[in-house]
Amino acid sequence: MTAIRVLLADDHTLVRAGLRSLLQALSGVEVVGEAADGYEVVRLVETLRPEVVLLDIGMPALNGLDAAARLATSSPSTRVLILSMHNAEEYVLRALRSGCAGYLLKGSAVSELEIAVRAVARGEIYLSPAVSRQVVDDYVVRTRGRGAPLDALTPRQREILQLVAEGHRSKAIAQRLGLSVKTVETHRAQIMMRLDVHDVAGLVRFAVRVGLLRHET
Repeated sequence: MTAIRVLLADDHTLVRAGLRSLLQALSGVEVVGEAADGYEVVRLVETLRPEVVLLDIGMPALNGLDAAARLATSSPSTRVLILSMHNAEEYVLRALRSGCAGYLLKGSAVSELEIAVRAVARGEIYLSPAVSRQVVDDYVVRTRGRGAPLDALTPRQREILQLVAEGHRSKAIAQRLGLSVKTVETHRAQIMMRLDVHDVAGLVRFAVRVGLLRHET
């Protein structure tokens, strides 16, 4: 039987090392690569073509959920399994909306990692038992008829929002994304207008709240 090819994506080296060790101990599972940010995930999926990506949400430059949304278009055959410490319904629903096949909590038992990886590789949807499906259903009902805050932004604007919140200046963002500084400034103004946020500190708070930026404690 062909091994399940897995790509690990987390910006913490020790976390990746631990996950690699756990996965390599499983029969029929092969770790084919590692990534430390969302851009690297997208690039490596294109070259390595893994069946499963084990993807952290809180990564620099391009967060896991926006990376997953890109993969849903560029590599629809790759199954994305989110690995997160957040069990709030907003995160879970965003993951499902982004095309993810599963959501695994970092506090899960080791045995659950194998169950989740094999389930998504088979084409199933997997949610950690601690993530109540009823919670997700309730959230859908509450938000029906009104979009989530990030829905007001385009994918490019979400990308720029994350970089602004991480402390990058407009010139650096322009160079990274291959845009003009004027275009970045225009996007930035539109982001503030659409979110009704009028300073960088407010953008940082918003980015942390919706999961674009991890809050380090």
